[in-house]
Amino acid sequence: MAEETIFSKIVRQEIPTPLLYQDELVTAFRDISPQANTHILIIPNKLIPTANDIEESDELTMGRMFTVAKKLAKEEGIAEDGYRLIMNCNQHGGQEVYHIHMHLVGGQPLGKMLDL
Repeated sequence: MAEETIFSKIVRQEIPTPLLYQDELVTAFRDISPQANTHILIIPNKLIPTANDIEESDELTMGRMFTVAKKLAKEEGIAEDGYRLIMNCNQHGGQEVYHIHMHLVGGQPLGKMLDL
């Protein structure tokens, strides 16, 4: 089994964090170090370390992450102007916490996605 993460503790509210959304599959909360006016993390309640670890049995959870992102973007008032959904994978992808998570960022022009 994968090692416990800070996100696992947030899901169980062992680390008190104001939740924007939670159901049996996913949890959402604001990033503690926001990179945009709106920066929300959407995570599966089940610990899945990286995108490489997603299984067919996780398809409902992955889909729920997107529908929750859509719901939260509308609630935050950023759906019409647009937003970005980001999921990093492993070291070269910039992943810092090995519990997959989707960043919902917006509320301002975000510019180019990559500047290589």
